[in-house]
Amino acid sequence: MSEVYRLAELKDAEQLLDVTYRAYELIRELGLHWPAANADLALIEDNIATNECYVLEIGGTIVATITLSKEEEVKKFSPLPFIKWFAAHPDYSNRGYGGKLLDWVEENIILGQLGSPAVTLATAKKHPWLVQMYERRGYERFLELDPQNGDGIMYLLKKTLADKPQFIQRG
Repeated sequence: MSEVYRLAELKDAEQLLDVTYRAYELIRELGLHWPAANADLALIEDNIATNECYVLEIGGTIVATITLSKEEEVKKFSPLPFIKWFAAHPDYSNRGYGGKLLDWVEENIILGQLGSPAVTLATAKKHPWLVQMYERRGYERFLELDPQNGDGIMYLLKKTLADKPQFIQRG
């Protein structure tokens, strides 16, 4: 089956709600206060409308999603693009689809379209495997903070995608 990488549309909201809610089950069990973990349809629709929400679709089914934020969550800590709401459909786990989508967004959107030499994301120290997963993918911790919301220590991580910024010529 072919892999389709694309921006999410509002018509995808219900499918994205299912993927996100199921993928974030452990986040809820850990008691983390991440918006995506308890998102309802309205919040999913807002995320699609406000940010750049990308999906990987296999045979018409969304198997992974990630959002390039257009909001200001980490601007006081870093001017780099910030990705969030990364989720892979549990029914398709261990097939590499989440990693493929993350690679595609890093290479084609962050570096290719935005020309940014690096990207940031955030995760919780108390998550049992996310920090290590991102570090294996080349992300490095650069900031530790406690948002004082019960989540405990959060890490901001950064990945260098290129040594120099790419200058995109717009025609």
